[in-house]
This record gives sequence, C-alpha cells and structure tokens, in this order.
Amino acid sequence: MRIALFATCIVDAMYPATARATVSILERLGHEVIFPAGQACCGQMHVNSGYLKEALPVVANHVKAFEDDEYDVAVAPSGSCVASVKHQHPMVARRCGDAGLEARAAAVGAKTYELSQLLVDVLGVTDAAAQLGSYFPHRIAYHPSCHGMRLLRLGDRQLDLLRSVGGIEVAELPEADQCCGFGGTFSMKNADVSSAMLADKTANICGTGADLCAGGDASCLMHIGGGLSRQGSGVTTMHFAEILASTLENPAAVSGDVRLTTGRTAR
Repeated sequence: MRIALFATCIVDAMYPATARATVSILERLGHEVIFPAGQACCGQMHVNSGYLKEALPVVANHVKAFEDDEYDVAVAPSGSCVASVKHQHPMVARRCGDAGLEARAAAVGAKTYELSQLLVDVLGVTDAAAQLGSYFPHRIAYHPSCHGMRLLRLGDRQLDLLRSVGGIEVAELPEADQCCGFGGTFSMKNADVSSAMLADKTANICGTGADLCAGGDASCLMHIGGGLSRQGSGVTTMHFAEILASTLENPAAVSGDVRLTTGRTAR
C-alpha cells in the first residue's frame, strides 16, 4: 500500500522518534510511506476551546494537504488527532456553513486511521513479535487515551499489540481507563483538577513497578511524563509505536530517566 503519514504537530515538534518508528513499522511490512508536505495542526485545540470559526482554515489546510497526494490510506500515531480529523473536521465545516468542505473532510477522514487501527484492522498485524520482529525486554504499564477509547473506540488494539511484543511484561494498571488530566487546554484552565488527576495516574503507574508507561498519544505521555519526572520516580514514558519498532538487533533502550531513543532526558 501507499500510506500517507499524518505526523501531528506535537510528534513533529517534540517526539520525532515516534514518527520515525511509525515509518519503520510500515516499511518493515513492505509498504511505501509518503509525507504530505502541506500538513500542519489538525485544529483540535481550537475546536475543543470553542473557536470553530478560527478552526475552519486549519481544517481546510489539512483537507487540502491530504487531497494533494495519491495514497491508499493515511495514518497517525495519535488517537486524539485522528478523532479530530474523523469527527471534528466535518462538524466544523458544517457548523460554518461550508458543505463542500464538509464532504471533502469526510472523505479524508474516511481514509485516515490511528496506527493500531491500521495495523490490526487493515494490515492484519496481531503478533508483533512474529510479524514485526518487535522485542522490548521491559516491564511496562499501559495508559489508554480518552479520545482513542471513547471517540475512536480502539478497545484493546494497542494493548494487544504490546502484549504480543517479544520479551515484554505488561503490568496491570489500576484505573487504566481514567483520564490523565491533560485534555489540552483543560490542563491550563483547570490546573488544580488536572494536577489531582495526574497525581492519581502517576501513583497508579508507579505502583505497578513498571519501567515505563506506554500509550498512543504523545500529548498524554508528555503530561504523564512530566508528572513522573517532577516526582523523581525514574519511570519514563514511550509511545507504543517505538516499542513495536524496537527489535533485538536495534532495541529502543530505556535507562533510568534517559530516553536513549530520542536523546532527550526526562528531567
């Protein structure tokens, strides 16, 4: 297949290793990955804050960027951004009275998948160790993001893929389905509530004895990782794409609070 990568702005700016891992996984399966050059933000922050008029040109830019290239499907390593493309983009165009853009946005959204959706539902990947050569000898906890669970209804796709990685140990995370407290601008507008939710989440993660917390949204992982770092816990975070891309020959290493896959430190 010819697959268009929707990197998302936070991955592009702060977590490029996640985008590289996504490309590595898909190329390992024999697919061609392209990068539509006109892509930028999906506008989720605008929409979630109620700025629909201001979101309209952002939506239009995304639609144009992903109309300009020939591809079979598009993929993003983010449940929240894919949820925005699929659900918010047509709604924004409709609410702003642009029926033409609404139809175009719906067409782009229909071809856009979150990474685990694409791997499991379209490409038939169910055993990461056997089909991808994934190997990651660490104990992890897994946090499912809210948009992935509730808007995309990903279910256990990400978790099942992680459990099939060679050498991995997946700990049971108490209250895994509870929000981490990020919610984009929610964490700024409701900082005290957000911090309390984060404290619950990090306490549960640390209680598992995991080396790191994995998830499918860089924004949630950034929020959780910041909380863990400020506590000096030594537990870090990693996108599940990086774990799937890790192999015995080329492992994604985790050592204390140092993210060797990206060269960044967690604190």
